[in-house]
Amino acid sequence: MSWLQVVVLSLLQGLTEFLPVSSSGHLRIFSTWFFGQDAGASFTAVVQLGTEAAVLVYFFTDIVRILIAWFRGVFRPEHRDDPNYRLGWYVIVGSAPIAIIGFVGKDLIRDNLRNLWITAAVLIGFSFVFLLAEKLGRQDRPVDGKSLEGLTMKDAVVMGFAQCLALIPGVSRSGGTISAGLFLDMSREAAARFSFLLAIPAVLASGLFSLPDAFAPSSVGQSASGIQLLVGSAIAFVVGYAAIAWLLRFVQKHSLAWFAGYRILLGLLVMGLLATGTIPAS
Repeated sequence: MSWLQVVVLSLLQGLTEFLPVSSSGHLRIFSTWFFGQDAGASFTAVVQLGTEAAVLVYFFTDIVRILIAWFRGVFRPEHRDDPNYRLGWYVIVGSAPIAIIGFVGKDLIRDNLRNLWITAAVLIGFSFVFLLAEKLGRQDRPVDGKSLEGLTMKDAVVMGFAQCLALIPGVSRSGGTISAGLFLDMSREAAARFSFLLAIPAVLASGLFSLPDAFAPSSVGQSASGIQLLVGSAIAFVVGYAAIAWLLRFVQKHSLAWFAGYRILLGLLVMGLLATGTIPAS
């Protein structure tokens, strides 16, 4: 993998990881279009550790508060009424589906689902899920957009299963979970905030699990040196941090329809490139 690939794809990863446009889909498309070869799911997963670090830094105060409340509640029953204790369990339970499905289906995810026809179709098709969620979601649930007080175990389970859809390039982790939150009548801000917290265990586990394969891919993908992965993760961290701050402000006043329109245009562009033979499907 060249340094130009590392820089471009890491910038793209940081920019798209938290926006509901699918970072894995963008890396799959642009690595093939610009550089003629799929960078691979392992490189994507490892560079995601940079954006994962951005989440940890951005939500550091929230994470510490949740961890303290969770450990206190585990060992002292009288503290189990703390909303942060329950929120800790919601993140744990909501993370279980993607951990199980991601591990069991890792070979399918790394190979078969990375076909660009599938990515383009999913970019377009899932955009209509965004639009439907905006239309049907009342956004009147009393779930605080900052503390997430009012969240329930049902919310965690539904959004946890929605997060599993992000294993398919083109869906978007944040897009799937935020849409699920809207269908549950949560506000966009509350759904986005829980979406970011829910991503922490999944992305961290995925990146660490894929680290050995990123150096020497066993299937589809290119190898990267340790310094390239480190620099790529650093770039993704800086850009990702800015993207988190921007998205949380954006969703307070704007709908997901803006992202749906962009995704549809990108999906149609990719289909055109595939149909004309400009880029290969796999």
